[in-house]
Amino acid sequence: MKPCVDSRLFGELANGEPVMEFTLDNGQGMLLSVLDYGCIIRSWRVLAPQAAPVDFVLGFDTLLDYERDTAYFGAVVGRFANRIAGGRYERNGRMVQLTQNEGENHLHGGRRGFHKQCWQAHASSDNEAARVSLCRLSRDGEEGYPGNLLVMVTYELTAGGELRCCYQAVSDQPTPVSISQHSYFNLAGSGDILGHELQVDAAHFLPVREDLLPTGQVQEVAAGPFDFRLRQRIGSALAEANPQLVLARGYDHNFVLARGPGPQACLADPASGRQMEIYTDCPGLQFYSGNYLDGTLGGKDRQFVRHAGLCLEPQHFPDAPNHPGFPDAICRPGAPYSASTRYVIDRWR
Repeated sequence: MKPCVDSRLFGELANGEPVMEFTLDNGQGMLLSVLDYGCIIRSWRVLAPQAAPVDFVLGFDTLLDYERDTAYFGAVVGRFANRIAGGRYERNGRMVQLTQNEGENHLHGGRRGFHKQCWQAHASSDNEAARVSLCRLSRDGEEGYPGNLLVMVTYELTAGGELRCCYQAVSDQPTPVSISQHSYFNLAGSGDILGHELQVDAAHFLPVREDLLPTGQVQEVAAGPFDFRLRQRIGSALAEANPQLVLARGYDHNFVLARGPGPQACLADPASGRQMEIYTDCPGLQFYSGNYLDGTLGGKDRQFVRHAGLCLEPQHFPDAPNHPGFPDAICRPGAPYSASTRYVIDRWR
């Protein structure tokens, strides 16, 4: 069977705007469902002939749940993923004030960032893959950001079981841009991720303050709970005594990725034998271990208890506009922004 794309009306927002769901079918039993609201990955399923379907990502059943969501389930976040201290940064000698939507700080693009917007979608398929491209114009002043930013997000699901995510943007003024995908993964499709194993190609990470902003230091992972150069069981790493894990109630840290051929990260579920490799050209990877999931949210016939899923978010470093020593995260006129990430699932058939 060839890859194909199906679409249906998923629901209507409170303002009456329709939201469509696009299901990419790779023709081999793998399906990816995407909403044109927030570029949300609602599900990533594998259909097994003699077993129940397995969904690798957490998600909701209704559009109302996504409208109310404050944990960014499956969404694309931007203009700037992660936190900016005080919601402000200096540009050409003056301070630019962004929306302060996490206390005094700015998080994931603001109150109505990319995750709370409707996008224009175009779907297509060929013999190799099914894909959907989503575009929108983020206007000058949106959530405080300068410049008109034209953004395109493309999801492509290949016949071989690979998900490719491409993010592109052009701006008419210098503006911070770091676009990331905020899916919560659980390769078992149920339970929690404490038995999962993680490997990250990073010799350094960014320690955080109490408000989870980076201190500005770049710290060696050394041996211990932040050293994922060799595969570690996540539950065992979380149980280690470490002040950084206490501050964040688990992992909510950015890892400085090595610039090798990859994979930059590998997540494995030993119980099922499944593993997911991540290849990205982003300089950082935010690992969030689902610390604040508490069972009050749920979908797909399950409650999202603590550590029900984890996020692995390729991105620029948090608060980069306020740290000259961090990799530059400004998109300028004539210098388009581009980032790509590939997720490769092994043993999914």
